[in-house]
Amino acid sequence: MILRSFFLILALFTAGQAHADDPCADYTPQQRPQNVGRDIVGQELDQIQDQGHMLFAVYEDFPPYSWEEGGQPRGVDVEIARLIAEDLGVKARFNFVDAGETLEADLRNNIWKGPLISGRVSNVMMRVPYDSSFKCRVEQVVFTGQYAAESIAIAYDKASYPDEKPVPAYFRYDTVGVENDSIADFYLASFAGGQLAGNVHHFPTMADAMKALNAGEVMAAMGPLGQLEHGLSDTSAVHQPPLAGFAVSKWTLGVAVNFRYRPLSYAVDDAVNYALQDGRIAAIYANYGLSFQEPER
Repeated sequence: MILRSFFLILALFTAGQAHADDPCADYTPQQRPQNVGRDIVGQELDQIQDQGHMLFAVYEDFPPYSWEEGGQPRGVDVEIARLIAEDLGVKARFNFVDAGETLEADLRNNIWKGPLISGRVSNVMMRVPYDSSFKCRVEQVVFTGQYAAESIAIAYDKASYPDEKPVPAYFRYDTVGVENDSIADFYLASFAGGQLAGNVHHFPTMADAMKALNAGEVMAAMGPLGQLEHGLSDTSAVHQPPLAGFAVSKWTLGVAVNFRYRPLSYAVDDAVNYALQDGRIAAIYANYGLSFQEPER
């Protein structure tokens, strides 16, 4: 579901490429929150520093980026959030959230309005795909702190491919696992006029697809590089071949902050810049056994 949310908005990114000279040409102004209290829309930077902590929204059960283990938050996004909080002189607290149908819903529920039934907004939301055209569509949010990039890759069983590594055309005959309704799922469904459909196996999560690969149930798996790397075993490997017709095979990741709190967004962006420059973010990726990909800034 998380990657489905991402895919839907990344599709908007592609549509926005037609308006490269004016990425905001097609945006529709949205309703802004009116007459809401601080408990609804967040807090000022000085209040966060006075209280000594700040709340980060991270996706639940989303290794290697964010999950709980033994009651403790873990993951790349959790560690980057802690860097941000440390730079602001406060402690990080975490709100583990479900992925909505779209990224717009996630931002509405977690940053600027709050869920309809229960829960609360966070000061910062992690792992937000960034694009200038989408930025125009959600005026209630500041998109900042671009801290990494993500891209699509293919993991494969080494014994099944001892010589040549698989590319999408191989899946006319070979089996491949994908997460339901993910970017890779949509891509393979449309590849070669749908000729791969019979060999594409669907799983609830990318982690499940990688377990199937390592168990020999499929010959390959396709999805975000970080999730594939996290699920590798001694029998599997990963590579990134050229992907014909894939308009959005790589994207930039950042954070979101409520539009009312510009000083907070500036402070978060500075903290991310410092951590990129001194290598702390790259070190976090390395500690989790992942390849760090520089964001486009």
